Amino acid sequence: MKMETKGIMVGLFFLLVFVGYGLAWTGEINGRVMCDVCSDSAVGPEDHALEGAEVAVLCITKSGEVLNYQAFTDAKGIFTVAETMSETNSWESCLARPISSFHEHCNRVGMSKAGRRFKYNLPSGYSHTVRPFLYQPAIAPLYCS
Repeated sequence: MKMETKGIMVGLFFLLVFVGYGLAWTGEINGRVMCDVCSDSAVGPEDHALEGAEVAVLCITKSGEVLNYQAFTDAKGIFTVAETMSETNSWESCLARPISSFHEHCNRVGMSKAGRRFKYNLPSGYSHTVRPFLYQPAIAPLYCS
C-alpha cells in the first residue's frame, strides 16, 4: 500500500508541475532613452543613448491588478521590464513613462512627459518595444541652428 501511495503522489507531483508550466505566461517591455541634442524631437546622428535614466512602467492585469515597475537604462540606453505570472493574470494594458535622467547636460524631458500607453495582447515569450523617450539639453549646441 505504501508503494502505491508513493507512486500516486509522484504522479500527481509531475502532473502539477507540467500543468503549471503550461499556464505560466512571460511578458517583456523594453525601450530606449536618448539625448535629443538638437531638441528636434527626432533621433538623429547627433543624438546619443542615456545610461542610468529611470523609467516607470505601470501595467493593469486581466484580473484588474495594478503592477508598478521601475527600470534603469544600460550603457546603450535600453531599459527592460519582464514578468512571469499565470496566463489568466497577464498584462492587459500598460503605461511607460520617463522619470529622470542623471546626465549632466541632457536632463529635461522632451515631448514624452505623459508617457506611452499601449495594449499588451502578445502571447507568452514576446516583447513590446516602446518608442524612444527623449531628453533635451537646456541649451542646444551651436551646430544645431
